[in-house]
Formats: sequence, C-alpha cells, structure tokens
Amino acid sequence: MSERSVSKQKRGKRWYTVIAPEQFDRAEIGETIAEESDMIIGRTIETTLGDITDDAGANNTKLTFKITDVGSDSAYTEFVKHELTRDYLRSLVRRGASKIDASITVLTTDDYRLQVQPVAFTTKRADRSQEEAIRRIMIDQVESAAGDRTFAQYVDSVVEGRLSSAIYGDAKEIYPLRRVEIQKLTLEARPEEVAAEEEASVDVDAEDVAVDE
Repeated sequence: MSERSVSKQKRGKRWYTVIAPEQFDRAEIGETIAEESDMIIGRTIETTLGDITDDAGANNTKLTFKITDVGSDSAYTEFVKHELTRDYLRSLVRRGASKIDASITVLTTDDYRLQVQPVAFTTKRADRSQEEAIRRIMIDQVESAAGDRTFAQYVDSVVEGRLSSAIYGDAKEIYPLRRVEIQKLTLEARPEEVAAEEEASVDVDAEDVAVDE
C-alpha cells in the first residue's frame, strides 16, 4: 500500500448533519459522510414534507435540497425541487375525467428562474375549450404569483398549497374540479446564473441575419 493511501485512511471520514434552509425552520433532514468538508458541497438530499413537519399526511410531497455551505459538523442547504409522488398523482386520476397540465417557466422578483408544473383533475371529461380555458388560468396564476413574490415566498406558496388553491378557485368556474396541485417545482437558475446568461446573450437585429435563398 502506498504512503499516500495509508495517510488517506488515517484521516478517516466524518459525518455532517444536513440542515434545511431557514424557511423550513432549519430542520435536520439527514446526514452525509465525507473525508473533507468541501467534498459534500453540491450533494443533494431528498426528504418528504412529512418528515420535516412530522405530519404523515404530507409524505406525498418530496423535497430536494442541495448542500451549499459547511460549518463545523453541519451542512447547510438550499431548496431545489418540490415534487408530488407518482402514487399520489395516480390516485387522483379517474376514468372518464380529464387531467389538464402545463409547464411554465417564471422569474421571481429576486431573479430566481423556476419551472412550475400545475395539474388539474376534473370530475368528468371536459371538452377541448374547457381544458384550454383551465390551462390558461393555471398559466396566468403561476405567472402572476411570480410577479409579486421572492423565491422563498413562491416556494412557501407552493408547499403550503396556496397557489394550487388560488388556481382551483378560478378554474372551478370553468368546469367542476376534483383537485388542483402543483405537481412539480424546480429551481432552474439562481440570480447570478440568470445575470450571466443575460450578459452572454447577444442581441441580433433582423437585418444582420443572413438568409439563404
């Protein structure tokens, strides 16, 4: 065994307690192990809302966090994804009813870019125009919510069910609904990443674009 390998074994590994962001009350969401603290930066950990809130009824909501900082034996995270379980979503599907979904990209007031996927389940089959009207309401509500909320406020509105309730309240006027949910919310880019993309983008005038004839 090489001298380097022996030295590496002597250092051993260390456990770090993974901590949720402040908006989730700094709850302990797991542990991770590594030889060096910088090795755990970027790792993700998945838990359920039920585990964080000690509410078994919320176990159908999965939350994913990414480690961004380490201090002593604690690993601090940021929220990166909210997702409902497939089993739960399947339980909402009924034969002869409609499932209407959408995928919308929005920017919060503090420049976090999110992808939001709402879904509505009707009590009976809706026609095409009713489905389109309900989808339009979902898109408008999702975009409107981003227009006056920070990233943390937006995540709260999804996790606490306020955004899905707002969509339900408007969309039920179009057609009777069984349920509305935000089936998935994903953090796509942080403010510095959004700014870097904007800086890298190049405006091209139409007259500068060559067209093959």
